[in-house]
Amino acid sequence: MKVLIVGSGGREHAIAWAVNKSKKVDKIYCAPGNAGISQIAECVDIGAMEFDKLVSFAKEKEIDLTIIGMDDPLVGGVVDAFEKEGLRVFGPRKNAAILEGSKAFSKELMKKYNIPTAAYETFTSSEDAINYLENSKYPIVLKADGLALGKGVLICNTKEEALDGVKEIMLDKKFGDAGNKLVVEEFMVGREVSVLSFVDGNTIKIMTSAQDHKRAKDGDQGLNTGGMGTFSPSPFYTDEVDAFCKKYIYQATVDAMKAEGRTFKGIIFFGLMLTSDGPKVLEYNARFGDPEAQVVIPRMKNDIIDVIEACVDGKLDEINLEFEDNAAVCVVLASDGYPVSYEKGFEIKGLENFEGKDSYYVFHAGTKLSDGKFLTNGGRVLGVTAKGKDLLDARKNAYEATKLIEFDNKYMRSDIGKAIDEVES
Repeated sequence: MKVLIVGSGGREHAIAWAVNKSKKVDKIYCAPGNAGISQIAECVDIGAMEFDKLVSFAKEKEIDLTIIGMDDPLVGGVVDAFEKEGLRVFGPRKNAAILEGSKAFSKELMKKYNIPTAAYETFTSSEDAINYLENSKYPIVLKADGLALGKGVLICNTKEEALDGVKEIMLDKKFGDAGNKLVVEEFMVGREVSVLSFVDGNTIKIMTSAQDHKRAKDGDQGLNTGGMGTFSPSPFYTDEVDAFCKKYIYQATVDAMKAEGRTFKGIIFFGLMLTSDGPKVLEYNARFGDPEAQVVIPRMKNDIIDVIEACVDGKLDEINLEFEDNAAVCVVLASDGYPVSYEKGFEIKGLENFEGKDSYYVFHAGTKLSDGKFLTNGGRVLGVTAKGKDLLDARKNAYEATKLIEFDNKYMRSDIGKAIDEVES
């Protein structure tokens, strides 16, 4: 079969890597892809938001299955565009992708269906938001309602920070139209855990857990980023937590979306906070996380095509989803200065060290090929992933692997997975 993957980041490289392992697949295309993906797929110069071109390409090449990796096209309705032309596509339709596309919608859904989450208020007027914040308890969380590349969340420790945040989001439009509506949320204390799932509209199958590091600097300092590294499984995601979430969060979300006439097929990413009052939903995403995908997908035993087709066909209940009994850690190699400003175009050296290596992977994000050389082309450049018998072993292996790659302005956090020490000590 022929498969088209839509996207250009490390997540899409991880998906392409898994698709390439499937015996069912003869040819992979990726639009637009990146330098790493081009080594296993044919990259085509079509943007993720060019729906008409994507549909035309899929029809012309007789694509059997299209996998949408990115949030923007999902929220924009790319799945609807493909389905309208009778094409098989994996991902939620526009009316279901709103689960990620609008934080206000998802909060209202959780409130209506008693899905555990933080207390909140929603505002379309900056003046009303400011009045509310005058008498609020701090710290408090401000969230731009729409998509903001994972960066539209501000944790404000004081009233002054919160008022500046309202200006930044709603008036200065730092996150564009995503800030037309603002969600003000209770600050929750606890451990963050990411849980990805496959959904076919009725059945939900939970993948192994992971934990992401969003902040740019060591010690969870600095600005929010798209993610500086991740590890899987989370030692804090216990059997007790799993049982609670399965009863009150996972299936409840799928059923709530169906009840609202927004049947969800695709990936639901549950961002959880493990509070003293039990697990609560921080956020939903409607696609694989990045870089969570880079540690979860390599641990999956199943043929990814089997699972995706079961989702599309409404037969996910027939799949026994299995993961390896090991661990994985991903350390993001970024361009120094990310997520604010950084230089591009530096040659990346050492990628050949990973060829033919089992349990070591390099997933490309911001890269491009020029005259046969791999060059940096973004803020997050590469995700170096390694497996190990346990989390400590995987972390050691991942950091050893980062030494094999060099480029000017290379930057990474040195404490990815540091929380593991609390469990092991």
